[in-house]
Amino acid sequence: MAFARATSTTGARDVPHDGKSGAAGVDPEQLWLRPTEPRRGRRPSFSREAITVAAVTLADTEGLEAVTMRRVAAEVGAGVMSLYSYAPDKETLLELMVDHVSGELTVTDPPSGDWRADLKTIAHMQRTHMLRHPWLPSALSTRRVPGPNTLAFLEHALAVLRPSELDGAAKLEVFAQLTAFVAGYVAHEITQAAASRSQDRAAAEARYFAAVASDGRHPELAEALSAPGRPLTPEATFARFLGRLIDGLAAD
Repeated sequence: MAFARATSTTGARDVPHDGKSGAAGVDPEQLWLRPTEPRRGRRPSFSREAITVAAVTLADTEGLEAVTMRRVAAEVGAGVMSLYSYAPDKETLLELMVDHVSGELTVTDPPSGDWRADLKTIAHMQRTHMLRHPWLPSALSTRRVPGPNTLAFLEHALAVLRPSELDGAAKLEVFAQLTAFVAGYVAHEITQAAASRSQDRAAAEARYFAAVASDGRHPELAEALSAPGRPLTPEATFARFLGRLIDGLAAD
């Protein structure tokens, strides 16, 4: 089994390659290079885009687990079997969903020439994008083959990195590291936001760390906790983490 470079909104990674992708064996040529609508026969009352939009809406409102072929068929007013010529399984549907929402990552300004600053802009765009679609970090955890919208955003990211001294492979790796960081941060952010809704839990955690810091067995932690506070909003924390990541990428 050879290795291929797979690039998606999570970046690029080396993966075992057998000509297909995803758990269900999605064929990228069939998915992205074939006509999106049937060439022959009676034209159905729905389109591949309508199916994709319905699936994205379900995922946004009810979570990724709500996206089933049966539910999507009901949303577009079709029978389940009629969907299979567009998306034969959920993995294919996820590919369509990921690329569809990637179309929201529109960039109007050309790269500034400051690739570090432009990478930060890209990362902030991705964070906003993933928070808008909370199912996206989970969907991106599986290998995806980039569709046209994803490729357009990747093209911009590579153009941003042109002023750097990185070669082509390293540019793909940088984009992979950046977007994997964003996906991981957003997944954690969503989980923490749900947990922090409990005031009792927040108070209990504060008491717990105060006790741990004062027991004398964790001096390094006690010193760290006693340091002057920094802004702890998700936005400020993300910016600090992102700055450290890009500093590391620049030094590599």
